[in-house]
Amino acid sequence: MSSTAPQEKNIQFMPKKAKDRVFDRQGNVPTEYFKDALFELEAKGELIVQKIEDGNWVEVETKFGRKKKIPIQNTWHHKSCGQCGHIPGYSTSIFWLNRLLGLKYHDPRDQTSCTAWNYYASSASNPVAQASIAIRNFSQAYQDGFFPLIHCGTSYGHYKETRNEILHHPKLRDQVRKVMDKLGKPMVFPEELVHYSEWVHAMLPRLKPLQKRDMSNIRVSVHPACHYHKLVVEDVIYDRDLYDGQRTAVVSSVVKAFGSYLGDYSTWHDCCGFGFRHILVSRDFSRSFSTIRKIERMKEEANPDVVLTHDTGCVTTLDKSQFAAQAHNRNVGVPVLSDAQFAALALGAHPYKVCQLHWHGVNNKPLMEKMGIDHKQAWEEFQTQVKRIEAKEIEYISWEDAQ
Repeated sequence: MSSTAPQEKNIQFMPKKAKDRVFDRQGNVPTEYFKDALFELEAKGELIVQKIEDGNWVEVETKFGRKKKIPIQNTWHHKSCGQCGHIPGYSTSIFWLNRLLGLKYHDPRDQTSCTAWNYYASSASNPVAQASIAIRNFSQAYQDGFFPLIHCGTSYGHYKETRNEILHHPKLRDQVRKVMDKLGKPMVFPEELVHYSEWVHAMLPRLKPLQKRDMSNIRVSVHPACHYHKLVVEDVIYDRDLYDGQRTAVVSSVVKAFGSYLGDYSTWHDCCGFGFRHILVSRDFSRSFSTIRKIERMKEEANPDVVLTHDTGCVTTLDKSQFAAQAHNRNVGVPVLSDAQFAALALGAHPYKVCQLHWHGVNNKPLMEKMGIDHKQAWEEFQTQVKRIEAKEIEYISWEDAQ
């Protein structure tokens, strides 16, 4: 479609159809419900199921119509390696949203990496090591008294696969239990595996009334992360009112909630190009796929001001790959943000002190101007805080200084 016909390209919410069905439109029915097996193992004394506190959840619908609990607060933030190393404004935006809503959360210092990079990229690990790392993190969250909220789409997908292994293989459970015994930790698994973008989706009714910036003239394209919606698909949020429930509702719901234009494109289902092994052994392929198969298609078919996604690898690859394509005069140059950063900006967060947009590779100043942000003044305000840190007046930018 031509980008000159936005009325044809704007995605509208579909009418409800067979809302209470427990299958998709191809008739695929999940063979089991993981919670049944999880609680059965707890009843046998094999593990502890960490439950979300009564009254502390929002209920959402998954692909096959089942209900999923999303914790509101008392969340234990399972951070992402790449967010902390490449996109720090990603995780700080998530924390900022929690603070804005006055919700209690915990940013643990004793969390370990999920090591899924090792698992997916090199296959050098083994099931016992992978499952033990998952259980160790969940056990720590349980002992800290907070419910896990997973920042990384890869960790989220990997932990869902690990859950299936734990549920179905007694020998593996016994091996992991021995590891936990050596660590002095109990065998714990949460009743729900929750990705942060699911929390953002569930919090939209609370966040929308706090909107401070007009986002109605912003055109957005969405990339749904493969490790979020393609692994264990029955545990992912769908909405029958959005794409007739045939695409995951997270991220797109954020665009709609804040009044922006949601532009569709033909390669929405494709990988961002990261692919784990691809980015390690064939980086040129990853960059080419990311820019030619994804960014250029978005530009040609939707012409977005910004691309939103909800995984570390996706933001990094879609954003950082564009410099090479620009050197070859390709049709690229679209800023890439996470849904959390976009939501935080809509609610008035500082573009540098909170969202840290200066860490991104594509020029995002035109986007900020369309949002009504004076980026020159914002940069001066940020530099003032940096100088205070350099002078050892403050250790870091506090919540108060970030406002």
